[in-house]
Amino acid sequence: MTGPETKAAVEWLTSVAPDPSACRWEWERNLQGIALLPAGRRWDVLILPGELGYPTLDVLTRLIDRPGPVLADFGESRMGFFVPPGTVSRWIGTGIRGCGQGTWIVVPYPGRATGGVRWLVPPDGSGALTDPALLELAMHEAAGAAGGVRAEGRRPGRRPEG
Repeated sequence: MTGPETKAAVEWLTSVAPDPSACRWEWERNLQGIALLPAGRRWDVLILPGELGYPTLDVLTRLIDRPGPVLADFGESRMGFFVPPGTVSRWIGTGIRGCGQGTWIVVPYPGRATGGVRWLVPPDGSGALTDPALLELAMHEAAGAAGGVRAEGRRPGRRPEG
């Protein structure tokens, strides 16, 4: 991601900062290439465990050409899907965390590798976000597929250990 698309993505992301120009200045000069930005203004972020997030992203990319921005940590343990503001206040799900009004998230500079987080789907600057209903559908399909794989691995008549 370079040129005008990167500039548009930077403008869109920093527009939520208390001081966008100071945020841009720090972001572009910070060796780590990260910024702490408030959620709940232009987007909320739904954070899924990686074992659900990656299959969910696979399903989403089969359903639509390009989902909204998606972050992942380098440990592959969590993924953050950018959704419309207000989504997390209406979302309930085991193992899913939400960042909305009053929370802050670590955001990498678009197109740059960082030490802790990376873009799986970088923002394009248009403000496009993942539709929560579509995300929920993709999560159900991904979880169902994972459940089917585990069930097939059991022998009939045996109870799972645990």
